[in-house]
Amino acid sequence: MGILFTRMFSSLFGDREARILVLGLDNAGKTTILYRLQMGEVVSTIPTIGFNVETVQYNNIKFQVWDLGGQTSIRPYWRCYFPNTQAVIYVVDSSDTDRIGIAKEEFHAILEEEELKGAVVLIFANKQDLPGALDDAAVTEALELHKIKNRQWAIFKACAVKGEGLFEGLDWLSNILKSGGG
Repeated sequence: MGILFTRMFSSLFGDREARILVLGLDNAGKTTILYRLQMGEVVSTIPTIGFNVETVQYNNIKFQVWDLGGQTSIRPYWRCYFPNTQAVIYVVDSSDTDRIGIAKEEFHAILEEEELKGAVVLIFANKQDLPGALDDAAVTEALELHKIKNRQWAIFKACAVKGEGLFEGLDWLSNILKSGGG
């Protein structure tokens, strides 16, 4: 899958570079998604303190994905990574209904950041395999996505550990970036 991911982006981006931030609350599944996409398998992860960055290079293409830790104490530092970002992948733990309000607040704060005004937004409603997980329509409502009028966005149901929904979301994102969005 990692090779498939590399080839997919090499054919879609040509010589283009794309900087993507993966954001969301702690334990949303950001790192699992990153390594699932890069290596095609689930790797054991621990809470990210700081960041993970992975670069996939193929035929003069550099696709840079930054996975930033989501703990409360780390979130203020997210803005250090905002410059030159073409897209944000916001990961929501769909089963963490107690913190969906916090996820909404952080998400809308990101949307207000001047350095991310032109960024395309992909939302993964992750952990769809867990009992009580909100579906994509419920996450859309909880995050108040209908209020987003000034940028391209999409939401996809996902299960990072099974790899479900990830490539559908990335297909959408790559098509937007390929057409000049972000």
